[in-house]
Amino acid sequence: MKPNTQPASTPLTWVKSSYSGNNGDCVEVAALPGGGRALRDSKDPSGPVLTFSGAEFARFIAGAGAGIGEFGQA
Repeated sequence: MKPNTQPASTPLTWVKSSYSGNNGDCVEVAALPGGGRALRDSKDPSGPVLTFSGAEFARFIAGAGAGIGEFGQA
């Protein structure tokens, strides 16, 4: 995962989870060229962006979903 504050060379299409409520506490994700993903805070769309390779993002999602490590109690 790499913090990135530089503007994207091509506009990204940001999406929120369908599970997100209307309280504004959301994370948005965008697909990157080459299969990676970018994450940002929906309350700060011009703020920092975290970028992941495809493999890094898959591990992040798997860990968060399983509740392991810093993502949960297991």
